[in-house]
Amino acid sequence: MHHHHHHTHNKNALFVSFIIISIFVMVELVGGILTNSLALLSDAGHMFSDAISLGVGLLAIKIGELITSENKTFGYKRIEVLAALFNGLLLIFISIAILWEALHRFSEPHIIAGKGMLIIAIIGALVNIGVLLILKDTHHHGNINMQAAMLHVIGDLLGSIGAIIASLLIIFYGWTLADPIASMVVALIIIKSGFSVTYDAVHILMEGKPDNLDLDEIRKKLLQIPGVVGIHDFHAWSITSDFPTISCHILISSKNHDEVLTEALRELHDTYHIEHATIQVESVHAIVDQYEHHRCN
Repeated sequence: MHHHHHHTHNKNALFVSFIIISIFVMVELVGGILTNSLALLSDAGHMFSDAISLGVGLLAIKIGELITSENKTFGYKRIEVLAALFNGLLLIFISIAILWEALHRFSEPHIIAGKGMLIIAIIGALVNIGVLLILKDTHHHGNINMQAAMLHVIGDLLGSIGAIIASLLIIFYGWTLADPIASMVVALIIIKSGFSVTYDAVHILMEGKPDNLDLDEIRKKLLQIPGVVGIHDFHAWSITSDFPTISCHILISSKNHDEVLTEALRELHDTYHIEHATIQVESVHAIVDQYEHHRCN
């Protein structure tokens, strides 16, 4: 039941954070337009992507609870990966838009209301700290969405701090270029997280190996099981970020088919926390001749 409990906790934390951030996106957007500050607008853009990533996290949990269906045997768990992919691409797009506008502002500096910018930036920083505290208690290890959400909020906090510094420079020194510079820094932070989220999502969609699994080590472990003489057709991939799965054919010399199978599954489960493994156990005697033709990794 423990697993279920922390899902509910995650859901509530995500929901509260989602609402707070969504409201603040509006504040920052209006504030950015009124004060003419690109740093605030870029922070709003970043926060908007946060709201989306939190929304995605919620969606993933909701959809993950749906049952599997006849034509989608893994259920809808991959939706969260597709959503993360969308989110990553959106981040890249937002940051390019900000960089573009910042470059324009270097050639013709805009007049900026420094005090209004400072106030909104400070509130923004506080909102982010609040959300971080809410999300800090959640169980986000190994979950692509909870991690993305945390990363976003931290990036956001940096963005707000950048806007605070820029507004102080504008108030005290009238240095309006601080605004596009701060927004460029935010844009670079956003683009970096955009690429990493996109990369992770694509890796899963390409059936890439789960990062935390060492396949050679698993292969050695399985070969150590008494009676096992070979392993082939060995694959590892993930259905979604916290659902690794393995399949392989194990060749045995002995007659104790069931013991080998039980031991292999137990090993994968206990040592590597793989709940889902498909193992085909084959006896050397039964298939010696047929294997000459199609050997595969």
